[in-house]
Amino acid sequence: MSWIQDMLISPFADFAFMRRALVGCLALALGSAPVGLFLVMRRMSLMGDAMSHAVLPGAAVAYLLAGLSLPAMSLGGFVAGVLVAILAGLATRYTEVKEDASFAAFYLLSLSLGVLLVSKSGSNVDLMHLLFGSVLAVDDAALLLVAGVATFTLLVLAVIYRPLLLESLDPVFMRAIGARGGVWHLLFLLLVVLNLVAGFQALGTLMSVGLMMLPAIASRLWAASVGGMLLTSFAIAALSGVGGLLLSYHYELPSGPAIILLAGLVYLLSLLFAPQGGLLPRLVRARHFTN
Repeated sequence: MSWIQDMLISPFADFAFMRRALVGCLALALGSAPVGLFLVMRRMSLMGDAMSHAVLPGAAVAYLLAGLSLPAMSLGGFVAGVLVAILAGLATRYTEVKEDASFAAFYLLSLSLGVLLVSKSGSNVDLMHLLFGSVLAVDDAALLLVAGVATFTLLVLAVIYRPLLLESLDPVFMRAIGARGGVWHLLFLLLVVLNLVAGFQALGTLMSVGLMMLPAIASRLWAASVGGMLLTSFAIAALSGVGGLLLSYHYELPSGPAIILLAGLVYLLSLLFAPQGGLLPRLVRARHFTN
C-alpha cells in the first residue's frame, strides 16, 4: 500500500502544480476525445494534424507582439487556425485540389512560417515551448481556458450530435434531403481549432493533436457503437494523461511526449488485443471458422 501511495497518490496530493496538470489533462481529454473520434469517423485524421500546425503562426505572432500572454496567444492561434480552415475550404471548392491535399499544403506553410517567426525573433526555448508545451507549468488562467473549451465543446456537440453524426456517416443522404451539412462541418472545424488552441497551451502544437487522435483511433478497435467509442476514447485519453504525468514526475521525462507516448502504446496494444479489430482476436475467429 505504501508503494501505491508513493507512486500514484503522493505526487498529486503533495504538489499543487501536479494537481493543476491533472485537472488540465482530464479537461483536455474530455474535450479532445469526442472531437478526435468525429475526425476519425469523417476520415479527417490527417486534417486534424494539419490544423494543429496551423495554430502555430498565429500563436507565434501573438507571442512576438505580447510575449507569453495567454489571451493573445490563444486568440492568435484561433484566428490562424480558422483562417487556414477557410482558405483550405475555398481552395477545395474552387480548384481541383482535394481537401486533404489542400490542408496538407497549408499545414506545411503554417508550420514553416511559425517556426521561422519564433526562430528569428525569439529563442530555442520559446520555440520548444510553442512546439511541445509543458503541462506541468499550466497556470490557473490556462486551466480555466482548457476547462472552458471542454465545457463549450461538450455543449455544442450535445446540440449538433445527431446531424453531425449523420453527416459523418452518410453525407450523400444529407445532401439528398437538402440538410445543411456544410453548417455542421464548419461548426465542427471551429471545435477542432478551439480544442487545438486549448491543447497547445499544455502540450504544444505538435503534441496536442496526439491526445485528440490516438485515443480516438484506438477506441474504434475496442467498441462497436458510437457511444462506446466516445467513452473508450475519453478513458484512454484520461488514463494516458494521468500515466504520462506520473512517468514525468518519477522519471524526470518531458510531460507532453510522455502522455502522447503512453497513448501511442495503448494504440499499439489495441492493434494486437482489441476485440473489434485487433490482430489476435481476428486470428482466433479465423481459426474458429476454419475448424
